[in-house]
Amino acid sequence: MPTHARASTRWDAAIVGSGPNGLAAALTLARAGRAVKVYEAADTPGGAVRSGKATLAGYVHDLGAAVFPMAVDTPFFRGVPLKEYGLEFIFPEASVAHPLDDGTAAMLWRDPDRTASDLGPDAGRYSTLMRPVLGRWNELVDDLFAPLHLPRHPVSFLSFGLRVCLPAAVLARAVFRTGRARALLAGLAAHSILPLWHPMSAAFAVIMAANGHLPGWPIVRGGAGGLSAALASCLRSLGAEIETGREIKDLQDMEPSRAVFFDTAPEHALRMAGRRLPPSYGRRLQAFRHGPGAFKVDWALSGPIPWKASCCREAATVHLGGSLAEIERSEGAVWRGERPEKPFVLLVQPSLFDASRAPAGRHTAWAYCHVPNGSAADMTGPIEAQVERFAPGFKDLILARSTMGPADLERFDMNCMGGDIAGGANTITQVFGRPVFSANPYAMPAPGFYLCSASTPPGGGVHGLCGYHAARAFLEEG
Repeated sequence: MPTHARASTRWDAAIVGSGPNGLAAALTLARAGRAVKVYEAADTPGGAVRSGKATLAGYVHDLGAAVFPMAVDTPFFRGVPLKEYGLEFIFPEASVAHPLDDGTAAMLWRDPDRTASDLGPDAGRYSTLMRPVLGRWNELVDDLFAPLHLPRHPVSFLSFGLRVCLPAAVLARAVFRTGRARALLAGLAAHSILPLWHPMSAAFAVIMAANGHLPGWPIVRGGAGGLSAALASCLRSLGAEIETGREIKDLQDMEPSRAVFFDTAPEHALRMAGRRLPPSYGRRLQAFRHGPGAFKVDWALSGPIPWKASCCREAATVHLGGSLAEIERSEGAVWRGERPEKPFVLLVQPSLFDASRAPAGRHTAWAYCHVPNGSAADMTGPIEAQVERFAPGFKDLILARSTMGPADLERFDMNCMGGDIAGGANTITQVFGRPVFSANPYAMPAPGFYLCSASTPPGGGVHGLCGYHAARAFLEEG
């Protein structure tokens, strides 16, 4: 029991931070009958999953995350009836478009057979790579998105591991013969925020591809904040309390509770609870490594982006990076602490599918690229050059823009340390030992303290599973 708790305390658990993982922990506990209070420093709950004004009146921008492939059918989200609280996902038929310099685009459709067919000579190879993964996906989710453990489905897990045991750059060249298929895989791998020679990069690529088919890469009607609002409404319906505009700097700033869950970066949890933690554990948390940062741009546009490859209008998410070799250079430069000359850009064009995002006839777009952690470089020009490269005339459509570099992202969400949007570098040790190697990585070595942010397994992404698993660890302890 935390030393600040009293036997007569009103709250079973206090949650510091209301990102998706904090809300997931709170909901899991509240659904189990526990009394829960959530503290959030911002004026609205959601952490990096919020929407609002960033450019002009009438334009709704996703201020942080924008696309949610893992917020549909993971062990946490399957059990929460968010439709009853106003959440509506929009699923474009194409999960990802990856335009190329020849004016065409490689497409990741929700239909895996259509995706394979579009890859021409690599159709069979794509099916051979993905069909076994998709066929066992429900089993794989249970093992891939959980803390380190003996696999519950060892055959499926081993089969997956054998398919992704090569770095993404090696796998792409070994499996595929065409530049289109190789580029598509490279763009998916870049979501790992790792260089494409890294051993973990292929696993991320195949997982992202699988999510592109099952269930797809949806956006939220009305803006990303609708997801957080639905989670918060569901939580309040269970009797939990959410206090916004309340930054917790010390545990004494909170009402007494029997347990405390930190949906924070390890450094922030250590700042609040450090006096109660063994010094050796504190040193291990201090050694936790943050990954590269991000530079983000939001645009208000006078019209839709004029892609040379018209099929790009069928996807909300567009990967801008050209060939496998170019993406290799870009992501490798970032990992070495260098500013990429031609960055790999992840772009989202939600207003093509959701007219509520902009005034009639107008559009919004959102994009970011990876940069070294804490970088002060202005990447607006390089990002817009990449869009213009595949959509000539794009710059003429810009009515207004808003930019956020790593320092701005950290001010927006304190968990984005140095602009790190993944909760920590996805190195081998930190994928399997996050934030430290432990049979229970959520429980801190002091009674009643838990870490439940993206700095715990399974890491970054809007899946709620860090909070879900942390809450289950508490409930299983009784």
